[in-house]
Amino acid sequence: MIFQAHPPFHAPYSGPNSFKGDSEHALSRVATLYLGWQATHTTEFLFDVEETGGRGLSDAFGLAGFTNLDVVRNPDLGSAPYLARVMLHQIIPLTEKQVEAERNFLSLATSLPEKRLEFRIGKFGTADFFDINEVGTDSHLQFTNWTIDNNGGYDYAADTRGYSYGAIVEYQSPRWGVRFGEMLMPKVANGIDLDFNLRRAKAENLEFELRPTLIRGRKTTIKPLAYLNHANMGSYREAINAFLSSRDSTPDVTAHRHQGTLKQGFGLNFEQELPASVRAYFRIGWNEGKHESFAYTEVNSTFAAGADMSGERWGRKFDRVGLAGATNGLSQDHKEYLALGGQGFLLGDGRLNYGREKILESYYNVHVWRGVYLAALLQYITSPGYNRDRGPAIVPGSRLHVDF
Repeated sequence: MIFQAHPPFHAPYSGPNSFKGDSEHALSRVATLYLGWQATHTTEFLFDVEETGGRGLSDAFGLAGFTNLDVVRNPDLGSAPYLARVMLHQIIPLTEKQVEAERNFLSLATSLPEKRLEFRIGKFGTADFFDINEVGTDSHLQFTNWTIDNNGGYDYAADTRGYSYGAIVEYQSPRWGVRFGEMLMPKVANGIDLDFNLRRAKAENLEFELRPTLIRGRKTTIKPLAYLNHANMGSYREAINAFLSSRDSTPDVTAHRHQGTLKQGFGLNFEQELPASVRAYFRIGWNEGKHESFAYTEVNSTFAAGADMSGERWGRKFDRVGLAGATNGLSQDHKEYLALGGQGFLLGDGRLNYGREKILESYYNVHVWRGVYLAALLQYITSPGYNRDRGPAIVPGSRLHVDF
């Protein structure tokens, strides 16, 4: 459960998709039942049922880097339980030597072949396997902002709740790995319905995982990422031209969609262990920004960096403190579209005095007992929704996490 609030901030004007300038508060919840069956040492089936409730600040509108990753981006979906994940996970050993592995909700094995192929097929989150790191990924125990926990420029395939159907194959060895995934895209931007016709809509994702030794005895992970989405996406430039020529009364990217449109992007995820129980990371992301943001958030370029530290130094080894920042930007076509009064599925102040959206987030996570954690949260956001006329917004919060 995540509670967040913000006091009033400067907002001389607002649009239908603005982050509200008046004070507000919101409480969200996510409950997940994780089920798994390890049929053999190399074959397992995973099945998760999830239920969400509550809401996010401003119903998750008005920010590219929204404050709460647990919030569903459509408040009208309701709180009925739904199938979040169902997948077959098959491991093919390429060597007899085993390495220790930590059992988690995506893999039940406690040891894995040092060199192996892994196949997954079914329903899951693309971000379960791509662009993850140990410092800024888990909104339940770490940061909660969308563009600090994930690469904001990675418009990864997902329905409104963040899941898709697909298949992933990966190779892992001690020094490097590589994974490729083919996923389904939603039929419309931020849509709940997926397009099962792969001839017209799909997403290809390719990520390398490099593990060089930059600091002796400290783990380093570098993950270059590339993706290509095929979907019924609209063109910002066509929407702008139609408005300027008076063919459309307002800029509307959804009126200029073309089936099979391509959108590509790249990312880099770097993670480094440091002395004194400190871990640091950064992410860089970019996508071409000519076509509408479709599945994740309205970001065309991003840079995020942060670090965390365990509480071992002050006798609280299961506590953790973190600090991170992100700066998000738009392409020329995307910001001109919003400045003329266009709306995306998240943004739309009616006009725009463009500036990069900048976010600073911190947390302290307290281990209370066994699987019970309490956290104090704080975010500071300048130019919310890329608009220098609005903000800054200060968002304190708290979080309760229970697992067993």
